[in-house]
Amino acid sequence: MKVVAFNGSPRKEGNTDILVHQVFTELHKEGIETELVNLADLSIRGCTACYGCFTNRDRRCVIDDGLNECVQKMIDADGIILASPTYFANVSSEMKALIDRAGLVARANDDLFRRKIGAAVVAVRRGGACAVFSSINYFFLMSQMIVPGSIYWNMGFGLERGDVREDEEGLRTMKVLASNMAWLIKKTRI
Repeated sequence: MKVVAFNGSPRKEGNTDILVHQVFTELHKEGIETELVNLADLSIRGCTACYGCFTNRDRRCVIDDGLNECVQKMIDADGIILASPTYFANVSSEMKALIDRAGLVARANDDLFRRKIGAAVVAVRRGGACAVFSSINYFFLMSQMIVPGSIYWNMGFGLERGDVREDEEGLRTMKVLASNMAWLIKKTRI
């Protein structure tokens, strides 16, 4: 059993990363393997709407910039975490490029992510996190994925690197999210 997380923050070891690792800690306790992909280490650009993925139907985007490796990791995983900081009440541009392109490739190929477990993780200074949370969940739901809940929306509050460690409710939310995600993965794995 494996969960792959995509960190959409360009800030290394920042609040988004801390929240993802909080989820990972709990997943490891449940015997679930994890992998983190930092989108800032890649050069994935936005979708050009060429629809080559619909023409080729080979589970790949025609643009070879690292996106195809991400799509393959999503295909191979039982669960997918999309984690983003809040930028002007939306996901980061890195995360938006992943959502748009991976989503189109998946749809062009008989909904590749259908019935996988998907969880959003959001870091925010103050406001706008609900819009980010919704944007990520729209992707999951349009992809026919299963979305676990937690005790609150999956967000942690903090501005400076490490501030989310002081958000006790946010950290607890990540723990419960991980527990629910692990339970769902175990129940749905055939």
